[in-house]
Amino acid sequence: MKKTFKFCPLCGTSLRRGSIEGSKRQFCPKCGWIHYENPLPVAVAAAINSRGQVLVVKRNLNPGINQWSLPGGFVEVKETSQEACLRELKEETGINGRINKLVGVYIHKTRMYGSLLVIGYSVKVLSKNIVISSEIKEAKFASRSKLPHIPFPSHQKILKEVYKQCR
Repeated sequence: MKKTFKFCPLCGTSLRRGSIEGSKRQFCPKCGWIHYENPLPVAVAAAINSRGQVLVVKRNLNPGINQWSLPGGFVEVKETSQEACLRELKEETGINGRINKLVGVYIHKTRMYGSLLVIGYSVKVLSKNIVISSEIKEAKFASRSKLPHIPFPSHQKILKEVYKQCR
């Protein structure tokens, strides 16, 4: 979903579209405001338990309702991506964790939110009891051989990197 504006959010002047810094962008001819279409940051947890199983969740919201994924969500204002990763893990599944390492950063395009900057972390699971939120239909730990299909390319890449590091 491409965000477009008709009027400048700072001064209310009708916006124009033109080439700015090599890209077509909306801008205000009066005050100079430029609409940069930046990706939204999302933090995702590849949460691994003591048996080497990864935590997967079946989504109860779009995008991807009824699809399996890794737990994660948007980074909030004044929050680091690491804090967001652990917060989302706890909110969605009740699981406490500790960041092991940054796995990778990926771009994922969606119709609903536009471009997402997906920041994946390997997380050590510190608690065992799963308590799902309304955002999730189901959550479980799965071994690599019994992992359900995860349609999100960025989550697939995170898992590939995590499994590569476990060898």
